[in-house]
Amino acid sequence: MGFWDFLTGGVNHAGETPNANPPSSVGAGQGGGDPNGVEIEGDPVESRSLPSFYPSPWAGWPSDWSTAWDMGSRFNELVDVAWGCLDKNSSVLSSMPVVRVRAGHVMEPLSWMVNPDPSIYSSWQEFAKQLFWDFQLGEVFIMKIAAFAGGFPSRFRVVPAWAFHVEMAGGVRRYFLGGATGPDVTEDILHIRYKSTTDNARGVGALEAAGGRMLTAGLLAKYTREVVATGGIPLRTIETDQSLEENEAQDLITQYLASRVQTPSAPPVFDGGAKLVDHAGVSPKDLTMLEISQFNESRIAVLLGVPPFLVGLPSGSDSMTYSNVTMLFDFHDRQMLRPMDIHVMHALSFWALPRGQSVELNHDEYSRPSFEQRADAWPKLIEARVVTPEEVRMYERFQGEMTDEAPDEDVTMSVITGGEQ
Repeated sequence: MGFWDFLTGGVNHAGETPNANPPSSVGAGQGGGDPNGVEIEGDPVESRSLPSFYPSPWAGWPSDWSTAWDMGSRFNELVDVAWGCLDKNSSVLSSMPVVRVRAGHVMEPLSWMVNPDPSIYSSWQEFAKQLFWDFQLGEVFIMKIAAFAGGFPSRFRVVPAWAFHVEMAGGVRRYFLGGATGPDVTEDILHIRYKSTTDNARGVGALEAAGGRMLTAGLLAKYTREVVATGGIPLRTIETDQSLEENEAQDLITQYLASRVQTPSAPPVFDGGAKLVDHAGVSPKDLTMLEISQFNESRIAVLLGVPPFLVGLPSGSDSMTYSNVTMLFDFHDRQMLRPMDIHVMHALSFWALPRGQSVELNHDEYSRPSFEQRADAWPKLIEARVVTPEEVRMYERFQGEMTDEAPDEDVTMSVITGGEQ
């Protein structure tokens, strides 16, 4: 079948029941198997263009052999290191305070900066984590639920990417909710793409390039589970130069096991030229291919912009190794978090705010210098009249005792309702 049918859900033999009978008995929906080639299904002309092949179970296909080559599902069943990296990035970004600024001056927050949709989210942090998580997978869709009087959104939420059909029409993306025949919701959608092109309606994420490594990591994890479940490889085998029938080989094993139970300290005695051969033990590290697994998972972490050390992987011993955790967090912030923040929040600002205003995330809590370094820097900034002692107290949260004065009712209601656009 052709490549485009593969993308739109073409022929797939996943789910066919393997035939437990001998190969001479072929069950329904299963062929006898062709060891010399593949069987082309569908339009033969289309199949010559970017072909994609699907495996199908044949007569005698073992029940534990999967035929489902579903590359798309790797995002729904992420290997643990990929899940950990996505969670690390989105959790850190969602915990950063969000502020609205204009010409460098901080403005009062709008209602959606506290919670963009109280009917589904508990806070801005819950929305932001979903926002950045989907963005790292390639694209995030934000739908407007309600608007201020000026037309800018007052309530919105993240909608899963699978819920939309996106197409290019006249060089412009059009969005249909629930499929190609669903309602056109283009005017109410903000579509932020991790990587985009002018000829592709959808976005592409870093894990698209890690498809092979994701599958490899999953296979290695499965192999490790099977090694642990089966106890690894035997350290001793019974070998003979004679050709044994199946029942003769089974009798030899049974006699050996029985003798070990009766006299475990006595050496085994065989007849017929059989002998017990010892094998060198294999360490668990070599048995589970630990170094290959760690290298593969480290590359997945790097693709997602997370230093391997932050997700429990070896950091290496080269000259670029970080001397302390602060340097590591600073690198993570500069290399991945800030570019992602700028990409997403600029798109959100252009969609949700009037020209000249923007929303930003405050990264200070994640990568700011230690208290000793800040204590040395503040007097210099105060002396240069860049900041005042009161501003330093506010920044360091040395606010002193709270007063009994009630907050300004007008200001409080302005924050709750979103204020003036």
